[in-house]
Amino acid sequence: MTCQALWDSMGRAFNMESKAAGCFPTFSERELYRSVQAVLPRETDIHQSTDCLNKGMLRWTLHKKVQNNPANSLSLLWVLIKELEKAERWDSLECIIPLLHTLMYAIIQTACIPDDLYKRVYDFCKRLLTYPQPYCTIGLNYTRRIKTERSVPGLLYQRMVVAEQRLKNDHYPFQERVFVLADPEVFSASLAQVVLADIEAASASSPIDHMRNVVQHSIQATLGQQCHGPKLAKTLKDIDVEPNFQDVIATAERCAEEGRGRVGGALKSRLQQLHGDIVTGVNSEAASSGPLFDCPLPNPEMSFHLWTEDLDIWREVAKWLRSSSSSEQFSLSPEHEDPELGESPGDLLPPDKTRFSVLSNDSGIERDLSHSGDASPVASLDSGHVSASWEPCKSEQESVRLARRGGMKVKPSVKDSVALMQDTLEGHAGGLGSRGGGREVILQRRAGSNASQTPFPKQHRLFTARIVVLGGDSIVGRLAKAYYCLRKREARRICLTMKVSLQFYYIPVCAAATATSSDKENHQSKQTPCTLGSYLSTVDPWYNCNISSLGCMIPKLAKMQQTNPSKPKEPFVSDVISYYVRMGQQPVYFNIYFVKITFTSMTKSPVEDVFLTHLEVDVPDLRHSSAPMREKQKKCVADVCGALVCISYKKVTLSGRDADRGLPMRTTGGHVSAIPSSAKDDLNCLTLTLKEWQAKAKNNNVEFKIRSNNIKMCSLESRSSLRITLDRDCQRIYNDVHSIEILPCLDPGYCVQKNRMSKLNLGGDKDAGLSKYMSKGLPLPVNTFAGIIN
Repeated sequence: MTCQALWDSMGRAFNMESKAAGCFPTFSERELYRSVQAVLPRETDIHQSTDCLNKGMLRWTLHKKVQNNPANSLSLLWVLIKELEKAERWDSLECIIPLLHTLMYAIIQTACIPDDLYKRVYDFCKRLLTYPQPYCTIGLNYTRRIKTERSVPGLLYQRMVVAEQRLKNDHYPFQERVFVLADPEVFSASLAQVVLADIEAASASSPIDHMRNVVQHSIQATLGQQCHGPKLAKTLKDIDVEPNFQDVIATAERCAEEGRGRVGGALKSRLQQLHGDIVTGVNSEAASSGPLFDCPLPNPEMSFHLWTEDLDIWREVAKWLRSSSSSEQFSLSPEHEDPELGESPGDLLPPDKTRFSVLSNDSGIERDLSHSGDASPVASLDSGHVSASWEPCKSEQESVRLARRGGMKVKPSVKDSVALMQDTLEGHAGGLGSRGGGREVILQRRAGSNASQTPFPKQHRLFTARIVVLGGDSIVGRLAKAYYCLRKREARRICLTMKVSLQFYYIPVCAAATATSSDKENHQSKQTPCTLGSYLSTVDPWYNCNISSLGCMIPKLAKMQQTNPSKPKEPFVSDVISYYVRMGQQPVYFNIYFVKITFTSMTKSPVEDVFLTHLEVDVPDLRHSSAPMREKQKKCVADVCGALVCISYKKVTLSGRDADRGLPMRTTGGHVSAIPSSAKDDLNCLTLTLKEWQAKAKNNNVEFKIRSNNIKMCSLESRSSLRITLDRDCQRIYNDVHSIEILPCLDPGYCVQKNRMSKLNLGGDKDAGLSKYMSKGLPLPVNTFAGIIN
């Protein structure tokens, strides 16, 4: 089935007329079973992109069936738990994680679940604790969620909607926001408009509508068939729902904190009383039992941005943080306000620039301040002609004029320093530092959340910023650089780290090939411009089915919408992003690498930069004769191509006994790759590939590969220079380069702790205190559904 045919069939199944009428079809368990089997990943999905593309859309269709009809939810849960138990018996590990994510997403949206089904799901998740990674980690996470949902029905839905929609309450302060960043090199104006319209169409509901859904879902999840769903939904539209919403939140959170039972407990009795008051308070009829009413799970709040040079993502996060923390109970302390993240563009200091102190010339007393440079009404008006009407405002204007900007703390507190180290300590306590005399960088790539295995648990922050980037390797490299600059700024002064938990997500989207592309561009397109996305699709099949397929679907959906703009469509891109940020909680860590670039011109200062996936080394087309002119007249001597360079590196070995090497070589170019081309070569190190020029070879180019984490390359000829491109980003190209030095990027949190220990003279250069438990490198965690499945 083609993409157009599949999309049209889904449009017929979920057309706007049936949605307005509220009549969605009820599917049998046999039909739901066939739908579940159709979305499960297979071994051939990586090679057959069309089937994988269909699986992503079929998964979306399956959840739409659950969202639009509560009768389908319970049937789907029974089908999924039976398939999970069958996969356990047959040892089909490749199906467990997709089925488990589908099951959990359906549980959150299901209104009423019987206790025996809860028990079967809970027992299955507990049995996953005996499985290897990542099954045991996901099983532990879902075991805790099922236990919470079983004791307080509807709590997962309630907390998710409250946090994602920023619904004001006094009992659950957590808030979330999704920032969608698109690469302007990939997303044209028309394509960006299609994605923006999709996101805006999914966020058309008001906060009052979300409050009604929370009250409706919580009462139905607790009372079940004792609740008359349609009558309750009609009544909630005619009353002020906010007091009832606050009552439901307070009751559910109090019961979750006290751990009360779900049957015959205080939660059921209180919500039963609330249901009776709502229904009988408006209608004279007594509250009776009836069918359930659908409460669709709304998509989280999203903001769409084209990541241009003018956009600072951390400033956007800080603006959202200020707007979200305006309430008095959860307000931010003034001491943690960062003046570098100001409201006006002039107040924002670039993250890679150092802020210098300015010596004040005044006494510091307000009455001694100079009035010569003041532009306020006091300076512009003569004292003898001040009208009486201005006198009441004089004190207010003077207070504005005399306001000073907050100073910067010289010495951070112990609490601030620990907050900066918290992200580094979590998950690294198992020996990822330099203990035992081993290598500083572990060759096995780290994946999954190890918060339950570390003695340094991460502190729960009230705010979560989920950053989703769409594009190729260039935008991922831009994200890595922004993250590195943020960590450097946080090392100088803690601001966002104290309040916001950052979660990163990646959707690979490639630019469409044009007919006028040059041969060089076509050759580069064959090198997989979405290297990181290809790797994640290999190690996580569920990511391949849902997220990699979305990257292929976005340009096609834009073309279909342009050809038929009048036909209504369900939000698809925002729905898949919502599923990704909610269920993708297992990160894969990619090292960020530091590169120091020096130029051939002595007037140019060296440049320091970082990259994540790829560094390209190009040699300009330089040909010179390898023999004098007299010898060249006698016989034909081949011209010499490329540049003579000297390479110094530390060769990586599996034994850990890394050795320093060095050699000269004439090369015509090469590249440094941090992402393996295949799962068999998945080592957490760099692969340097150089094209060595040899006159006697048939094609004059022989590839030379080395694996290392520390590489130095220097041109030995004065007339030869290099051109460096970082992460395939056309805005990060350096010309006339003389030498480069590449090494793993150090985490500023580790540097702060080591500098503090070095002042105490505890063993010289050796790590002491908490620094020996910390990871030296700075990784970028990209969330997936399963991490790495071996």
